[in-house]
Amino acid sequence: MKKRENIIIIVLLIVMVIAVIGVSWAAFNYSATGTKLNSITTGSITMSYEETDNAISLTGALPTTDETGMVRLNDGEYFDFSVSSKIVGDVNINYEISAKDVTDSGVRKIDGSNIKLYLTKLSDDGKEEELMTPETYNEEASANDYTGRPAGEMSLYTSSMNSSESNKYRLRMYVTEEYNPQGDGGGLQFSVQINVYGKDGDKPLSAGETVIKNLTSGSTFDDGIDTFITGDITRENPNNYIWYSGKLWRAVSVNNGAKTTKLVTQWNISSTTYNPENQADFEGSYMEDWLNDTTVDGFLGNLRDYENFIVTDAKWDATMDANDLGRIQRPDGTTTVTAPVGLLNMYEYQSSYRIDQLFSMCYLNNRLSWWTLTPYSTSKVRYITDTGHSEYYSPSNAYGVRPSINLKSNVHIVEGDGTIGNPYRLNGDNDTNISGTLLSSRYSGEYIKLGNDENNLYRIVSHENGRGTKITSAEPLKNSGTFITSTFGNNTTFSISNNIGTFLNGEYLNSYVDSRYSQMIEDSTTWYLGTVGYGASYKLAKYTDADMSVYATSTETKVGLLRFGELMAGQFDMSIGLNNTDYWTLTPTLTPDSTSYVRVVYDNGYIYNDYPTSASGVRPSMNLKSNVVITGGEGTKEQPFELALQ
Repeated sequence: MKKRENIIIIVLLIVMVIAVIGVSWAAFNYSATGTKLNSITTGSITMSYEETDNAISLTGALPTTDETGMVRLNDGEYFDFSVSSKIVGDVNINYEISAKDVTDSGVRKIDGSNIKLYLTKLSDDGKEEELMTPETYNEEASANDYTGRPAGEMSLYTSSMNSSESNKYRLRMYVTEEYNPQGDGGGLQFSVQINVYGKDGDKPLSAGETVIKNLTSGSTFDDGIDTFITGDITRENPNNYIWYSGKLWRAVSVNNGAKTTKLVTQWNISSTTYNPENQADFEGSYMEDWLNDTTVDGFLGNLRDYENFIVTDAKWDATMDANDLGRIQRPDGTTTVTAPVGLLNMYEYQSSYRIDQLFSMCYLNNRLSWWTLTPYSTSKVRYITDTGHSEYYSPSNAYGVRPSINLKSNVHIVEGDGTIGNPYRLNGDNDTNISGTLLSSRYSGEYIKLGNDENNLYRIVSHENGRGTKITSAEPLKNSGTFITSTFGNNTTFSISNNIGTFLNGEYLNSYVDSRYSQMIEDSTTWYLGTVGYGASYKLAKYTDADMSVYATSTETKVGLLRFGELMAGQFDMSIGLNNTDYWTLTPTLTPDSTSYVRVVYDNGYIYNDYPTSASGVRPSMNLKSNVVITGGEGTKEQPFELALQ
């Protein structure tokens, strides 16, 4: 059957931007109608498209198959627009894109059932995600109170926003293949207006609420104040992993009232002394200082935009408890400390396992030794052993540190499934398309690729020199899967001429790091060699006194080691089996009997003292230059940053 070529179809469309600032919950209601003209006329295809004032204009368009109509990309055959929001506060905007028949009553009209609309979502790299299959125009009878759309319009797509967003869309339209123009007399028209409606909806779930919602039944314990994640009766690891600020965390609990979410790092971020001997209080301790140190040397100072993510006036209950695991009661607040960062107390650790489990099977047992917040007595502090049980020891010792924070209730999960390989990602910490970004702008803990073969994974430590990026190998060096060892030297002073310094600045650079990466490394870095004695502050590894005004003894080399109490000087895998090994720091120590040793991070996270003539593993550290840029990757263990010199 011959198809006539003089049908005229006109579609009216708008580029609609939702701009919402300071919206209060349950108070926002918005609608807008379109003004841009997009037209189709049947016959030979001619069209125009302008980025800022564009309109589809098809002249002489013929009936078209879906296969053709869905992919046509000639100029003018598609229309790009965006919907965006700017939201301040804890509110969720529901919005809907719809089409409305606005054909002039004075013209001959082609029935909307002969017109198909097809909407996709555009990513920044131009890829399209289908939001609807091609559908003929139809008017829905009922209104949508969820978005504010009135009756009598065709819904194309419904979604929501809970932060500043800008989503790009692409609309295509065409005459259906089934349309038969025979006998229509020509000159038919059809106009459709694209509208956007927005209305605030339910408050979005906090990060912890989302984690709990997605757990299997029976995976929580509610004590009336907090809901703790425990894992279900199958004793499987709960999917409560969260990636934030370059570190892998576990969601521990959600406060029932405030909806804040308590996190603890999966691994020991460092190992350090809790406090001097016989001083078991958290308040005023070296530990509280290290966790909340806002300088380049501390944990909080290297945490991403912490004022926007965490509760800075969090209450940490450090009440003494000498009961055995299984008999510990919720602390009564006798001893509390207000600080942004703390540690888990024994009650929180105990509450995060099922009553039918052994403590060794609790997901919070990472098979390493680490400090808790809870004193056992006025002279002892409780820690978790690598078997998951609790012991107590002098605060002058150095066990692993697993920082704990409380996410604000308005911090939301935007992607991930909570597994260790695909942890939840938080809104504002899920950067995309950062190629070309300077590495010096990134965060402690993020992974980068540098070096060869099995030793090519590194992590950001800090930006200590103020220009570039200090990094360290993600684990001690290996050779064919086996950790290598080296003596420190004949004395406790690190230098380019002692055994380990010679290795790092010679064989390591030549055999473990090829020239492509070696040229990214600063030629000289200052390595601080302060002595940290028994029960002394971590600050003495870098400074001569606790007020951090005078630097300790130092040396200059290209490659060095991490020091005692430094970020990333912890263990990031279990001590059982061959998952990790002990390794040297560059910090000397002087014991009470005046014997000189070097500090070594043991495979279970504890720091002990060893003779420099002994052999331990090697974790190189160095500063990368300020003009190193990111060319790919996401900074995670699975997708580390790829690097190049700018």
